[in-house]
Amino acid sequence: MTAASERRVTYVVLGLIFLLLVGVGVAIYHTNKENDEARRKAAELSAELASAGVRVPTTSQIVSVLGDDGGAVCHDPGNALAKGILYGQLTNGATGPGQRPVIADNKVVHGQLLIIKVYCPEKLAEFQQVVDGLKLADVA
Repeated sequence: MTAASERRVTYVVLGLIFLLLVGVGVAIYHTNKENDEARRKAAELSAELASAGVRVPTTSQIVSVLGDDGGAVCHDPGNALAKGILYGQLTNGATGPGQRPVIADNKVVHGQLLIIKVYCPEKLAEFQQVVDGLKLADVA
């Protein structure tokens, strides 16, 4: 077997392995499910948001972001990364050395609490402990 034919065989084998892996990846890839449960939970969240007096996104927007399981919001709402992101958003808006924490309004986390209440109520107590540790006031 010549060197050229060895390379050709190697490329064909590697190409087939790559195609097989792509096929497996496509077969096991799951997107947010747009099913009856997702639409029901989205309608329930819409009602909760409307009763809270906040702007309500369309049901299709809620379904595409949260699916039927709450998406990233319900993955682990009380973990260190989620708390770090939340704390990073409760600042004065400056960057670098001028960034300071602020006393935020009570409504800041209300939407996230409603999402957790509808999509993953078993994690509500855990996230409520995180919220209880925040210094919030009626400032807006």
